[in-house]
Amino acid sequence: MLVTIDEVSNRSFDYIIVGGGTAGLTLAARLTEDSGRSVLVLEAGAANIDDPAILRTASYGSHFGNEAYAWNHQTIQQPGALEREAQWFRGKGLGGTSAINFLCWSKPPRQDIDDVERLGNPGWNWGNYQKYLRRTEGFIEPPKDFQVKHGMDFDAWNVGRDGPLKLTYPATIGEGEMNFRQTMMNAGIPLAHLPYDGDTEGHQFTLNTVDPKTHTRTYATTAFYLPNKDRPNFSVLVSAYARRVITAETGSRALSATDVEFEHEGRVLFVHAREEVILCAGSLKTPQLLELSGIGRRDVLEKINISVKMELPGVGENVQEHMYLGTAFELKEDVDWATLDFLRDPELFAKHAELLESNTGVFTTGLVSFVFLPLDKITSPERAAEIYAMGQNILRRMIENGAPRAHIEQTEILLERLKPGGSRRSPGCEIINFPGFIPGGIPNAPEPGKRYLSILMALNHNFSRGTIHSVSSDPKKDPAYDPRYLEEAIDLEIALEIVKFIRRLANTPPLKDMFAKELNPGLDNQSDEQLREWIKAGFSSTFHTAGPCSMLPRDKGGVVDHNLKVYGTSNLRIVDLSVIPLHFAAHSQATVYAVAEQGLYQNSYFLYTLVLATTAAADIIKGKFTSGP
Repeated sequence: MLVTIDEVSNRSFDYIIVGGGTAGLTLAARLTEDSGRSVLVLEAGAANIDDPAILRTASYGSHFGNEAYAWNHQTIQQPGALEREAQWFRGKGLGGTSAINFLCWSKPPRQDIDDVERLGNPGWNWGNYQKYLRRTEGFIEPPKDFQVKHGMDFDAWNVGRDGPLKLTYPATIGEGEMNFRQTMMNAGIPLAHLPYDGDTEGHQFTLNTVDPKTHTRTYATTAFYLPNKDRPNFSVLVSAYARRVITAETGSRALSATDVEFEHEGRVLFVHAREEVILCAGSLKTPQLLELSGIGRRDVLEKINISVKMELPGVGENVQEHMYLGTAFELKEDVDWATLDFLRDPELFAKHAELLESNTGVFTTGLVSFVFLPLDKITSPERAAEIYAMGQNILRRMIENGAPRAHIEQTEILLERLKPGGSRRSPGCEIINFPGFIPGGIPNAPEPGKRYLSILMALNHNFSRGTIHSVSSDPKKDPAYDPRYLEEAIDLEIALEIVKFIRRLANTPPLKDMFAKELNPGLDNQSDEQLREWIKAGFSSTFHTAGPCSMLPRDKGGVVDHNLKVYGTSNLRIVDLSVIPLHFAAHSQATVYAVAEQGLYQNSYFLYTLVLATTAAADIIKGKFTSGP
């Protein structure tokens, strides 16, 4: 239940969860299944319950820049991207980013998750990923004629049916989606064999986090908070901005998290943890909270006058981020497709909001058409080999320069994923069909009254690595977010090949027959060099930041062990995407739920890792974790 400050300040709870987002609410709901455990969730944003701006689907990007719903972070200037500062929006309020994301439910390739275990994390493998994520998934099958029409075998998908998070397909799948699918087939791209059971290569229709009865968003609040809010041991305080974790040394010289300091309506207050403090503040804020609590790199802490409680050099390092960029094509006037462009007109927006009441209109659509391919399926054999050689040179340089062993091991895995024809190659090149003009597209803006189709390229297996480090002891001042976009030239070259591949698809029927002209990149960007500059000037974050609190062995730069416990502490855990040590080829929403589920049960008295499977983290804490599927 939502509680008041008087019910929290200077009180004690068994578990304090910092962050009421995707992972935090999942974890809290699982922990409070035991009526003997008291759980407090501190959420810095508002409750935003039953808010149409959140529940209404197909409102992509409308929350960005709005302080009622989003934290408006931005990176420092990026030398590899023309000194640009990228926007890093995150969900603000209960449900976190699951309240403002694009509702996509995609899972990584099997080998990408198994790689987490390979890096030194027993139990963090595909079998457990599936086992725990099924606890969250509440797939509602569409009618049988839908399955036959689209050639889907739901029985083989291994998607959970009984979980609290409703998943299904949007009520409306327009002509453009069907033409996109046929174009993929004409281009020799097959349907993904098992898109929800680890074999994601090819084209897939992707599930959305939508309730088919109401056509509204389902997210951590509707799935994990609202059904459980009346539990007397489940307390949530909103507008509670965490400042730091208070620790004390124990007899074993390990740090014990005793209290959380937070700000509420201008007052700095404390709450006591009897058992554990669990950080679920996300990849952008969790490393900052550690540093403000005196846990991290000595040089970073001394620079901002924070006393070093536990030197842990991996905090804020190994930052990895996905990136995307949208090409855009103007549709011919005779194309029968109601795209999201209608929503730029206030009158049409109001009309389609009314149509939602009758289960029609653009608010019953969604993003469903996705393609995941390895590099050697989007470019020539010669070009794929050339780019792979660039990766080999990166590895050679790292070894010669004495790079940390963990970074070398991760790069070796990235090369396995990239190797043309390799047995462990992974479909890290992503293409997304977006029914309208994508916000932020450059250089040309949409024209009033026109409709568009945007085909997005996304880069999932970046070689570049960045950092997130505090620059002030003031908790309200953002850290320096430095993803070092395109620092490794290989990332730009892979992005270039995806863009060129998209242009070839756009000239393949039936997509070709829908288009009046290419708007972006446009006629002024034709050569490889021009396209490289266009990519640098226009790409955006996909808001999937991972790695700054990596789950790795401590001597390899790890911040948490495979039970998600922070090294050098006895009762401080992290359950969010920051623990993923090597990024995967998928959107991150499903994986965050998976981490939370698994993390609860992995250890008999400690949390299991949250980020890979939110449900799993709950099992680790509860002591119900088992390693088999």
